[in-house]
Amino acid sequence: MSGIVRWGVLATGGIAASFTAELRAMPDAEVVAVASRTEASAKAFADRFGIARAYGDWASLAADEDVDVVYVATPHSAHRAAAGLCLEAGKAVLCEKAFTLNTREADELVSLSRERELFLMEAMWMYCNPLVRRLAALVGDGAIGEVRTVQADFGLAGPFAPDHRLRDPALGGGALLDLGVYPVSFAQLLLGEPDRIQADALLSPEGVDLNTGMLLGWSQSGATALLSCSVTAGTPVTASVTGTAGRIDLPQGFFFPDRFVLHREGGHEPEEFTAEGRRDSLRHEAAEVMRCLRAGETESPLVPLDGSLAVMRTLDAVRDRIGVRYPSERVTQA
Repeated sequence: MSGIVRWGVLATGGIAASFTAELRAMPDAEVVAVASRTEASAKAFADRFGIARAYGDWASLAADEDVDVVYVATPHSAHRAAAGLCLEAGKAVLCEKAFTLNTREADELVSLSRERELFLMEAMWMYCNPLVRRLAALVGDGAIGEVRTVQADFGLAGPFAPDHRLRDPALGGGALLDLGVYPVSFAQLLLGEPDRIQADALLSPEGVDLNTGMLLGWSQSGATALLSCSVTAGTPVTASVTGTAGRIDLPQGFFFPDRFVLHREGGHEPEEFTAEGRRDSLRHEAAEVMRCLRAGETESPLVPLDGSLAVMRTLDAVRDRIGVRYPSERVTQA
């Protein structure tokens, strides 16, 4: 593949709009089609962004021969169905985070993409951010010694009404999959998959987590991560990584930072690293997808599928500890 990459957008919510706006600003990308569950919603989105074709069903988008890659921006509960439909139709897929509702669904998508030799990537835009990549490289090079602790939080004050999607179990609601995926992904970017997981949470009457704390542990290194997420409290949304020889602090909005500060032990002055150009990582994410497609790669080295599966296993374990199970899971096990 060379030249302009032609995108299809599946869903018409807020994140779909933000991503489409970024694609329209990129000279090597074109959004050629959009799909929603209703033709009216798809048409309104198409009119808003000047998109040529609007479909009132997902299958028509998946079958569109002019689409090179589909961006799936549905709620978590529909990721498996939407991404699977597109992969079955031979389309490359960028699927929003959390990747799916659970590890079983994620395994199915990854297996399908590998069987069909099709590109698939979780839309973990944080991993594509140049400054986050710089931080990970510094940690990997031993700039702060051996990592001992990671701390990260992501909380929104709300309040969210009972009928909001964040309170709806059928849509994979709760703080964990929407917000907690960022702290967990940040910790696992630096430390890999934990082998000890503890968690506690405040649950809503509907049965989703409103406020969740996690303690992850790595037996071999002795590292720990203290993480939290909330849809009832506006937290600082910061992160820090501490090692045997220093610390790195990320300010508010740690998952798309404009700067971070490296503190080295031994009397060194703090070092500030700042972003060049735009802070928004959605464009970096899109650029990585298109780079992979042009190179014939079926997964991104920045957002590897095995890493996405590892994060899903951690999220599953946290939900097991706090007692959150979604309706589709109960039906599957019945």
